[in-house]
Amino acid sequence: MSKTWANMTAAQLGAEIGAGRINPVTLCEMQLDAIDSHPLRDRIYARVMPNRSRAEAMAAAARAKAGLRRSPLDGVPISWKDNIDTAGRQTEAGSALLQGRIPTADAAVLRQATLQGTVCLGKTHMSELAFSGLGLNPVTATPPCINDDDAVAGGSSSGAAASVAHGLAPAAIGTDTGGSIRIPAAWNDLVGLKPALNRLPTTGIVPLCEMFDCVGPLAHTVEDCALLFAALQGSSAPDLRGASLSGARLLVLDTVAFDDIRDRPANGFDDAVSRLSRAGAQISRAPFAPLTEAMALTGTVFTAEAYGIWRNTIEAAPDKMFPRILERFRAGAEVMAADYVAAWRRLAQIRAEWAAQMAAFDAVLVPTSPILPPHADRLMNDPAYYVTENLLALRNTRIGNLMDQCAITLPTMQPSCGISLMAPPRAEERLLRLAAAAERALH
Repeated sequence: MSKTWANMTAAQLGAEIGAGRINPVTLCEMQLDAIDSHPLRDRIYARVMPNRSRAEAMAAAARAKAGLRRSPLDGVPISWKDNIDTAGRQTEAGSALLQGRIPTADAAVLRQATLQGTVCLGKTHMSELAFSGLGLNPVTATPPCINDDDAVAGGSSSGAAASVAHGLAPAAIGTDTGGSIRIPAAWNDLVGLKPALNRLPTTGIVPLCEMFDCVGPLAHTVEDCALLFAALQGSSAPDLRGASLSGARLLVLDTVAFDDIRDRPANGFDDAVSRLSRAGAQISRAPFAPLTEAMALTGTVFTAEAYGIWRNTIEAAPDKMFPRILERFRAGAEVMAADYVAAWRRLAQIRAEWAAQMAAFDAVLVPTSPILPPHADRLMNDPAYYVTENLLALRNTRIGNLMDQCAITLPTMQPSCGISLMAPPRAEERLLRLAAAAERALH
């Protein structure tokens, strides 16, 4: 693939297509060649879809020639996580339980993105049934971290992040139930956007916990994420021009998010906050006491729903599953209905308290992950280590899911260390403008 094109963002590639300097067909072929020749290809892509991508690239080239481009990303190739349905091609969600599952229709977001002209390169590997923040999957494949081939990429959108970080897609689409876009984005030095619940449709996405499941982009820049967010819903992208941190009210959440944090993530976060402050942001620090209680509810609200959705499929063939994932699902079998209802009622109260306290701020800041990407071998051979690292990996990002926030992670100056900005639901456009200003301050 052209070194110049390989270094371009999705937005830049789209602009070059619009200017007539890049042919989408040539771009697609170069991207397919890059995938085919990459030594880690089979750890990143579950399946490449050359026939579909070539057909879509040809259509994009014809539209570009006729001056009929549908969006700024018309003709730009992207990868899709393997829990997002693709008509006529396997969607197996990283699990042998779904081997040979072939949907008859595209997921709603893929259908809309295709209408906007994006080119589907193929499907990327993921944590089994999306139920891990680490990305370790001995059932199918474990994608590599860009900063350490022996480390996991983060999950569950592990292959999505790896495809972008390793130059095998300009951008990717993943899903997020407790951090599955933001953790792999942070560990691979990318930007990852988790919209709030129901901002984008999840029809045609293999579910994990439908009360938390979200879909969103991973890319090199905030601009790319903004354009992809627009493409997924068929809307115009937010205008990021003139975005500024001057006077922005940002709250550092002094709470459980800093417990047991490792040195490099802590240093990356502190440096990032200092840069945001120097760029004009007003930084405050405060705790949110009910958050500890909300975090304690996760074992009830997440696992009970996940097991309720998957019980019949799992118990029909439990031996097909990675034992660590099977154990996590089966924990939901122990949750009583009364406890589940009570947990959701209390979580609704805590969300209202959060909204009241955070109303004075434009965004809430936390380290995206308190840990660095662990090595796959130790995770495989040390079950206790797997459990503790998985819970730590997901802890900070889960705050955004529990509080139903939209959230975005940005790279810091420390490799594999991100800073997350959270804002109220349906404030994605405002969050993206704030993130664009923060991105400039951080780099």
